[in-house]
Amino acid sequence: MKLYTKENLISEFKKIAQMGWIENARKGNAGGIGNTLEDLLGIEENNLPIPNAAEWELKAQRLNTSSLTTLFHTEPSPRAVKFVPQLLLPCYGWKHQEAGIKYPETEMSFRQTFGGNHTNRGFSLKIDRENKKVIVSFDYKKVSEANKEWLQQVQKNIGLKELNPQPYWGFDDLASKAGTKLLNCFYVQAEVKKEDGKEFYKYSKVLMLQKFSFEKFLQEIENDNILADFDARTGHNHGTKFRLRQNCFSNLYEKATIIL
Repeated sequence: MKLYTKENLISEFKKIAQMGWIENARKGNAGGIGNTLEDLLGIEENNLPIPNAAEWELKAQRLNTSSLTTLFHTEPSPRAVKFVPQLLLPCYGWKHQEAGIKYPETEMSFRQTFGGNHTNRGFSLKIDRENKKVIVSFDYKKVSEANKEWLQQVQKNIGLKELNPQPYWGFDDLASKAGTKLLNCFYVQAEVKKEDGKEFYKYSKVLMLQKFSFEKFLQEIENDNILADFDARTGHNHGTKFRLRQNCFSNLYEKATIIL
């Protein structure tokens, strides 16, 4: 594996940008932008080997996309409650769209992605600074008319009260997880095109982001730019992730330097 100084790495990013369009090195891989960049740099997934410096991560994303960037996976506390299979799916879930087709007739789904703003099913995240928690909240008054039948089922299952107990992430746990994954970061964006069934990337924007700020992280949850993403069905929980809206990465850091 190659070792880089920050200066070497910046120089390498500039050379890669000058190469123009580069074919996806990992065909059929949804993470092709990041994987192709890692191959060009000769590094292993996500880790930047910069000796004698704080840990660095490499984050890559396509330009002009509405897709969210996954920051990290973490289940809510207290873990022993097993919120997703024991509370959210049975009490707040709905029939899976492929129930009776791909899955059993009884297959339920709970897929919700939310931050500081309520979803049309009434879920949101709240910052409790006094108790140092990020809390999952449910407000039936925020449920849309389109989900009226589902709300009636929720009322039968558990009633229209706030979640009890409420899933949460403690500030200390969340800060440790986020700080480890996001301490310092090179954020690279690429233009994408397809020709003759092949995908090509042009790496055209690079930011060097330093000194992750947990307070800024909390603010971005309140601003609805960082979202908790629940993705579960009866037969499988895909895990809970924190995800970030496009072009908000620099909001999480004390210092952002434009490289390209």
